[in-house]
Amino acid sequence: MDYKIICAIIGLFAVIYLLIRKGETRTVLIGVGLVLCVVALNPMMALNEFTKSMTQAGLIKAICAAMGFAYVMKFTKCDEHLVLLLTKPMRNVGFFLIPLTFCATYLINIAIPSAAGCSAAVGATLIPLLMSSGVHPAMAGAAVFAGTFGSVLSPGSAHNVFVADMAKLNVQDVIAVQLPNALAAALIVLVMLCVSAIFFKDFSKGQNFNTNNGEIVATSPKINVLYAITPLIPLVILIIGGTSLNQISWLKWTKMGVAEAMILGAIIAIFITQTNPQKITKEFFSGMGSAYAEVIGIIIAAGVFVAGLKACGAIDAVILWLKGSSEFAKYGGTFVPYAMGVVTGSGDAAAMAFNQAVTIHAADFGYKQTDLGMAAAISGALGRSSSPIACAAIICASLAMVSPVELAKRTAPAMFLAVCFIAFFMV
Repeated sequence: MDYKIICAIIGLFAVIYLLIRKGETRTVLIGVGLVLCVVALNPMMALNEFTKSMTQAGLIKAICAAMGFAYVMKFTKCDEHLVLLLTKPMRNVGFFLIPLTFCATYLINIAIPSAAGCSAAVGATLIPLLMSSGVHPAMAGAAVFAGTFGSVLSPGSAHNVFVADMAKLNVQDVIAVQLPNALAAALIVLVMLCVSAIFFKDFSKGQNFNTNNGEIVATSPKINVLYAITPLIPLVILIIGGTSLNQISWLKWTKMGVAEAMILGAIIAIFITQTNPQKITKEFFSGMGSAYAEVIGIIIAAGVFVAGLKACGAIDAVILWLKGSSEFAKYGGTFVPYAMGVVTGSGDAAAMAFNQAVTIHAADFGYKQTDLGMAAAISGALGRSSSPIACAAIICASLAMVSPVELAKRTAPAMFLAVCFIAFFMV
């Protein structure tokens, strides 16, 4: 075997090891990618890929604008009002609080695509409610944690934007491809959560597990319906603009991109919340900066790592093998990002690297880029939702005052079954 291929394999295992040891994701990917390019005597390939990824207009516009809008929603507390609006009818329904909590978190995660941000917003209200209603703290946290893969249907999701840019489609088309996977996974997780609750005997009618006696829920502010619907404005605009409804004369203006919808949503938020425009502008740009550093940064870093693999000839070797064994592509695109999500607590790095390295060549071995790319994206999200070291798991566990491992014990079986179903039946 060529020494470059051996170096690429060593580099791949080094990335996995360092990410498991909680190395900073961008540093690990860029560092290993640069080393591989140096080994291949082509260090400029890593630098060129870095600068190329810095200026991908489609990605930067959509992702940065979506994060800017998210910051505005957090600053104005519109996200909190949305959570309260969706969760208010859920009191006093007993065992059914568990599946309802999952559904509410899943839907809210579409509007608030950050898993950590969504789990904090939803968990602060729902976890005490579940605990005071007889749901064991571990299941209360798990029900919220399990719903944090709803972002796979968000137009602001980095993976959706990335695949759309790669396939030269709009984000709405990519989400339409993702919809069957997302709904099938949601149904499987919903059923398995209820099975886990029965197996672990996580519901005791009449018992109050909440030592605060529901104080967090009781002191929640009064719901402002206009505030609550504000986070949904860009979603509604994009849905209408991506369907035949945009042919109606007075709705033609809805045909716009993700970035434009997010900016418009932020502008409307100024009037709804009566907030100083200077503060809204400041928050929006702070969110954009955070998106470039945290989200675009991972895309750039994954690109450098893939460049290292390409320089060593590993990508060409994998593509050549997949052309003769195309059935393995869908398993690699599902189980690999899932496994990486579990062991690292983040499915982003694995899914981004796979899509940049393999999905871009999907047509060569009989797949559509959208099908393979979105399978990798949702599998990485399901893996993260199985991991006890995911940021969202730690947040939910802290709110429920239990170990994150107890949450993962209840979510992992459901997520694994969902990945298997997608790999064997959906791709």
